[in-house]
Amino acid sequence: MKISMIHIFVTIILVAAHMAIAESDMLQDFCVADLSNGLKVNGYTCKDPAKVTADDFYYVGLASAAATGNNTMGSVVTAANVAKVPGLNTLGVSISRIDYAPGGLNPPHLHPRASEAIFVLEGRLFVGFLTSSGQLISKHLNKGDVFVFPKALLHFQQNPNKAPASVLAAFDSQNPGAQAVGPSLFGANPPIPDDLLAKAFGIGPMEIQKVKGKFPAKK
Repeated sequence: MKISMIHIFVTIILVAAHMAIAESDMLQDFCVADLSNGLKVNGYTCKDPAKVTADDFYYVGLASAAATGNNTMGSVVTAANVAKVPGLNTLGVSISRIDYAPGGLNPPHLHPRASEAIFVLEGRLFVGFLTSSGQLISKHLNKGDVFVFPKALLHFQQNPNKAPASVLAAFDSQNPGAQAVGPSLFGANPPIPDDLLAKAFGIGPMEIQKVKGKFPAKK
């Protein structure tokens, strides 16, 4: 039976894809991040295995609720990413705890490098994300519920209730990153021109200046 060129082509593509996946597999037991090394790579260089300890894989920062009183949004994110847990380097996972005051909000933001799944530890939340076509997918969550936010889509969590709330958030990245809409657009450094933002949002330059005043540029 003759094998067509299309079958050969598909076979080559599948073999190449398998090889690419295999090359990305772990080549050692672990690669604990050497946070003291200034070398810039996609991740961190590996710590000398002889100097690795259990503390490189250990973190206690998520055990207690964070103080939300001094946060203007009424929410605090405590991250356990590779910067806090060096043993996460190259493993492609991390976790955070988010605490919300009554009425607190984790404002619209996205994680450029990860999807996110939250588990409600305490309280009730209103959560949602926006699709690339502008559809809002939202739901009210109770204690014990799980909700998933797809990678790089804008999403939020709000506590509209009179009691505190908290969640655990899991990510498929050792360093998911977070980009908030307001600070990114109106607190950019150097700043985005007022006329550009005014045209994009359909408002006047004076209104843009007022909004920028709420988001001081980071130095």
